[in-house]
Amino acid sequence: MNLLSRIEEHSAKERKVFFLSLAAAIFLLAVDQLTKIWVVKCFKLYESVEVIPGFFNFTSVRNKGAAWSILSGKVWFLLIFSILVAICIGIFFRKLCEKCPERYWALMLILSGIAGNCIDRIYYGEVVDFLHLHYYNFYHYPIFNVADMAICCGTAIFLLSGLFRKSIKTEESSC
Repeated sequence: MNLLSRIEEHSAKERKVFFLSLAAAIFLLAVDQLTKIWVVKCFKLYESVEVIPGFFNFTSVRNKGAAWSILSGKVWFLLIFSILVAICIGIFFRKLCEKCPERYWALMLILSGIAGNCIDRIYYGEVVDFLHLHYYNFYHYPIFNVADMAICCGTAIFLLSGLFRKSIKTEESSC
């Protein structure tokens, strides 16, 4: 099977890619929520446990904004915006995928991450973050969670697909 081949709409291959990527998204959503429940129950706010010395900690923090605390305190705006983005992805799913299997995976990852952080905003009023990458005390990357990873990985896959694949319109016009 050629990884760069396109899949036909309503085909068995499309259904397989769709349901496998959906299953992966549901699994990631479950992992995201279970890890956040674990952090909330087992860690005090701002408590940090070293996992890999000088590089990786579990650090319990809350984020009332989006990435890097952008729009901090605008929980309802971020919740509504996230839900609208998810609805738009759902409505335009096939069009966004352009029959590219990797885009099904990318969009499902993004939807999984959106769902994970929306659940937090509804349940806690803020997002639970705990994955803390750093280089000793020299550099600290903003603390994040599994949902954030899903959104970032899905976005990266989607962008790379867009960069390295010809659009269907480009392919059709070159015929």
